[in-house]
Amino acid sequence: MNAQLTKADLILHGGRFTTLDRSRPEVDAVAIADGKFLAVGGASEIMLLAGPHTRIVDLKGRRALPGLIDNHLHIIRGGLNFNMELRWDGVRSLADAMAMLKRQVAITPSPQWVRVVGGFSEHQFVEKRLPTIEELNAIAPDTPVFLLHLYDRAILNAAALRVVGYTRDTPAPPGGEIVLDGAGNPSGLLLAKPNAAILYATLAKGPKLPFDYQLNSTRHFMRDLNRLGVTGAIDAGGGFQNYPDDYAVIEKLAADGQLTIRLAYNLFTQKPKQEKDDFLNWTRTSTYKQGDDYFRHNGAGEMLVFSAADFEDFRQPRPDMPSQMEGELEQVVRILAENRWPWRMHATYDETISRALDVFEKVNRDIPLQGLNWFFDHAETISERSIDRIAALGGGIAVQHRMAYQGEYFVERYGPAAAQATPPVARILEKGVKTSAGTDATRVASYNPWVSLAWLTTGKTVGGLGLYPRRNCLDRETALRMWTENVCWFSNEEGKKGRIQVGQLADLIVPDRDYFSCPEDDIADTTSLLTIVGGRVVYGSGEFSSLDDVKVPAAMPEWSPVRVYGGYGAWAQQRGPAQQVAVQASCACRHDCGVHGHDHATAWSKQMPASDLKSFWGALGCSCWAV
Repeated sequence: MNAQLTKADLILHGGRFTTLDRSRPEVDAVAIADGKFLAVGGASEIMLLAGPHTRIVDLKGRRALPGLIDNHLHIIRGGLNFNMELRWDGVRSLADAMAMLKRQVAITPSPQWVRVVGGFSEHQFVEKRLPTIEELNAIAPDTPVFLLHLYDRAILNAAALRVVGYTRDTPAPPGGEIVLDGAGNPSGLLLAKPNAAILYATLAKGPKLPFDYQLNSTRHFMRDLNRLGVTGAIDAGGGFQNYPDDYAVIEKLAADGQLTIRLAYNLFTQKPKQEKDDFLNWTRTSTYKQGDDYFRHNGAGEMLVFSAADFEDFRQPRPDMPSQMEGELEQVVRILAENRWPWRMHATYDETISRALDVFEKVNRDIPLQGLNWFFDHAETISERSIDRIAALGGGIAVQHRMAYQGEYFVERYGPAAAQATPPVARILEKGVKTSAGTDATRVASYNPWVSLAWLTTGKTVGGLGLYPRRNCLDRETALRMWTENVCWFSNEEGKKGRIQVGQLADLIVPDRDYFSCPEDDIADTTSLLTIVGGRVVYGSGEFSSLDDVKVPAAMPEWSPVRVYGGYGAWAQQRGPAQQVAVQASCACRHDCGVHGHDHATAWSKQMPASDLKSFWGALGCSCWAV
């Protein structure tokens, strides 16, 4: 493309653009055409590319960054369920979280559940604890409540226990526990010890959204990711996420041009002892890289074989993998290597990584692995020896911020010294191994990328515990590269995106604060004011709200927590006049209320002398009951 002949679709000027291009690290203007960066440089040269139809935006001195790319996000599964989930991510006190829960219980109709499905740690609360079963029962005597804390436990109230059908005679699952009370009946506490299958299986018993609602739900999940500055992700598959059935929603959104996140997806085996058959079938029926720049196939994993899954519950001792691990893993890896499919493999502990590398090295002697862009996920306790072995085979390491949520438990079990390099990110980078960052959201950690960037640069958990000495923390630019250009190797898209550079895909964000100069304790609270994917404004807020090209219908169903809370940090509760107009537009009820406007859920969750909250008129003539 000749920048002198082509006019820009969009020009952004008056900003401080961190390009991550070392030959030109900062500029003050960019031009975008046909979804790519047409020109990057000074405003005087960029403005020459303006035509009669060019949209011109003045950033007024704000910092702009390349769009953030999550190397490990369960976006497909998360999207199917997002509208049903009450998010406690980023909520600072248990009192606030329980008030949210009470409010949601009041508007959730039977037979639906209220679900708090991961993304938070008890250590983020000032109270430093989880709610008790008694507290859940008091708030919700009749509405099922399912609360998932990381992958260590789930808490169910009595109503949830009734609907899932657990009794004193229900057998304990392998590697899990249905905790009994003093009378020998299920108490409502489920433990992963360390196998999380009991948590997955119980959650799967709840109602599911119909297809059209799942489309809406996925769009709202992408919307909150865009609000946080995420423009791309690699989906790592997931438990109870079956291919191709559970991919119908994301495929339709891709076909309809409604994706606002660029997505590469990996295929995750679902049935123990049938992993080889899965990958034989998928390598026959799917083609690596099939798709386009918005939705494309990315290989296998993160589950390759169940015998190699070392669960990441640091409240439990490290599990030893069974003796058949190597044989089963070799069968699958040979299929993948023969078909030139990359893979990703979940591995928490070095003991698992070392045994897997024995297999990879064996296969490599017959089928060279160089150029396959395979990698390990997580790698919290990886050793220097294993890092060197990965480098020799041409592999990579994708780290996630799970320790920001589980660091206190790791320290409690293994001590602070062992926690100082979990994982040793700085050392991995020093050794030249391909490395990138992500979240592993939505269950074992939050999907907020800024929490990860804060963790990488400060070494602190969401509860404020300092895990790492400065030598294992990154400077802010290096951390940003971990979330942008570095991720592209893991989806085999190097040079295509990840920088603000001529010819690359035009994905960028304008955060609400300067990432490079704000106090380190403020990094995790960052949001985006302007998010652009392929030159299209997919999210605009504040002074940029009028530029927003994406209009997502109100969250479905009407009782969805997303209508009231929005997503991470319950951000929609803090509404100004402009946001309140949006609430009115999305309410879809017959009329407003003279007291509460269209925010009927607020009225329904107030303390009032009535057993049926919706039947109470209120002292000031509240008519929310009639909605």
